[in-house]
Amino acid sequence: MSRTRIVLWLSLTLRSARILCRAQFMDGQPQTPPGSAAMENGTGPCGEERPPEAQETMVTEGTAKIAFPSANEVFYNPVQEFNRDLTCAVITEFARIQLGAKGIQIKVPGEKDMQKVVVDLSEQEEDKAELKEGAKLAPGDHPRTAAVGEICEEGLRILEGLAASGLRSIRFAREVPGLRCVVANDASARAVDLMHRNVQLNDVAHLVQPSQADARMLMYQHQRVSDRFDVIDLDPYGSPAPFLDSAVQAVSEGGLLCVTCTDMAVLAGNSGETCYSKYGAMAVKSRACHEMALRIVLHSLDLRANCYQRFVVPVLSVSADFYVRVFVRVFTGQAKVKASASKQALVFQCVGCGAFHLQHLSKASGAPGGRVKFSAACGPPVGPECEHCGQRHQLSGPLWAEPIHDLDFVGRVLAAVSASPGRFRTSERIRGVLSVITEVGAGPGRGGGSACAQPSFLRPPHAHPVPRQELPDVPLYYTLDQLSSTIHCNTPSLLQLRSALLHAGFRVSLSHACKNAVKTDAPSSAIWDIMRCWEKENPVKRERLSETSPAFRILGVEPRLQANFTIRDDANPSSRQRGLRRFQANPEANWGPRPRARPGGKAAGKAMEERCKLFQNKRKELAEDPDQRAARLKTFPCKRFREGTCERGDQCCYSHSTLTPKATAEAAPTNCPQTPNQSPPGPGAAAGPGVD
Repeated sequence: MSRTRIVLWLSLTLRSARILCRAQFMDGQPQTPPGSAAMENGTGPCGEERPPEAQETMVTEGTAKIAFPSANEVFYNPVQEFNRDLTCAVITEFARIQLGAKGIQIKVPGEKDMQKVVVDLSEQEEDKAELKEGAKLAPGDHPRTAAVGEICEEGLRILEGLAASGLRSIRFAREVPGLRCVVANDASARAVDLMHRNVQLNDVAHLVQPSQADARMLMYQHQRVSDRFDVIDLDPYGSPAPFLDSAVQAVSEGGLLCVTCTDMAVLAGNSGETCYSKYGAMAVKSRACHEMALRIVLHSLDLRANCYQRFVVPVLSVSADFYVRVFVRVFTGQAKVKASASKQALVFQCVGCGAFHLQHLSKASGAPGGRVKFSAACGPPVGPECEHCGQRHQLSGPLWAEPIHDLDFVGRVLAAVSASPGRFRTSERIRGVLSVITEVGAGPGRGGGSACAQPSFLRPPHAHPVPRQELPDVPLYYTLDQLSSTIHCNTPSLLQLRSALLHAGFRVSLSHACKNAVKTDAPSSAIWDIMRCWEKENPVKRERLSETSPAFRILGVEPRLQANFTIRDDANPSSRQRGLRRFQANPEANWGPRPRARPGGKAAGKAMEERCKLFQNKRKELAEDPDQRAARLKTFPCKRFREGTCERGDQCCYSHSTLTPKATAEAAPTNCPQTPNQSPPGPGAAAGPGVD
């Protein structure tokens, strides 16, 4: 009997507690149903409100207005506005091509009526498209149009696999015409709730469909030809490697795949084994690491597509800020897949002078009957030691060795952005980057002069193609500071080195990936001959050079090529003459990758900024006297002291104060470095890296 009373008493107590909690919640939010904006603002089920710094703020970008939590619950980085603007411009031109083949013209706000541009890239396909469109339109009929914000039944189906707040998807719906639907997916319930609110806020519920699912499973469920997406956008936090296999299967025939990689430390060679595990290629440290990163990502995409008898065609590949962004089209064809091996190459790079040589994995040769025969390539292209400095070679790759841009398509995007410069806030930078890729190239032309390059859709039908600004058939590049620092001489100006290469009969261009890049088809022997001639005009003190140094070996050989450093008119590219913004300056203080979004979030206030400043460069040697250095190190807590294992007592250079905040103590250095006047620790003491 007593047990029954106890159970009854507990049930009544729990019921009254639930009623009280519900009453408190209804009193706090009398007019707001659960799951609405009140929950978005952080109001808990029992009336508990989050701190003021966790409230939401409004972010305006392009034509979209987003409610964004101040706490780091949903990822957002304002520095990537250039990425989102460029994506909108690329998808707009892709929609113009795809819908133009169906006889549908798109209307972009603020864009003047441009002359009709050919849809496809080859002349035969152009004629077919014009005949097909002419047959559809009867005399007096008007072509069908697709406007921004309207559903186009024959338009594009877009998937944003990792949408976070939904900003990118909402911008697609409000700025890109010719769309059927946009699926904004994210695995976070908090992000999906925020997406629902932002979709209603921007009046795009008829186009944007929020979805909560694993991006990989969602794309695997759309492998059927009828269910595939025309455009897939992947912008994850870090590496997109886990999503690439499903993405190449879920994109339609000829569809557009847009991928962002922010793990540049891996792609730039800081961790080659990690790069191999994620992308199937070894990366080494190089001055051309940014272009190498682009080519490694393209290699990984093509390799994964080949497993399903598909292949990729790069449309635009950009290295910007702290990430790389690639746009590729995916096609199906067994015959074309066989040629994929001949598009990949290994890179032999000298560790002394930086000279590099490419070794293709396969070669293609003609066979009877007009067939193409593929066979293994012969190599290696280098000896055991570098022919210039005698140092060893490092092997990296395989990477994509074919062009990384479709220059005709890039020219269309550049023309559209130039026609409506007020469409994007970063239009000036987009014009500068795309101009480096497509503008007039420098190279030997007819009569020994340079030739002018135009996109194929602007050239006369029988015009002879000429070199472009960023040479499409020349992978990787050298840099001015690399060449001069190798032989310890003064650095020539960019125009002087470009002019010397042009006078020698080689092609030369810039690269959007590096400000001091020199991309040329000249062999490494010719480049070092030019640098030897430059050293003769600006001599170095050879008695100070070590006999085993690369500079001693390189300068010990007489140049066989006599360089001419007279400035040529065609050595200065037009984008440089016009002063276009080709390389972005730091957009804001402490810019760069943002911390990963976490459940519950953590506001990035002044305390976080002060902590970042405190621990910035704490392990780098600073130009300061010993007293200043000792005082600075005393501001860092000793983790060994907190754990009770520090045996140095007052001799420890770190602080043993017990008043150190817990958050600062957790981020403190692990090991105690040795002070200048202290004897080395005994065998039992663990030695750490300390401070140099």
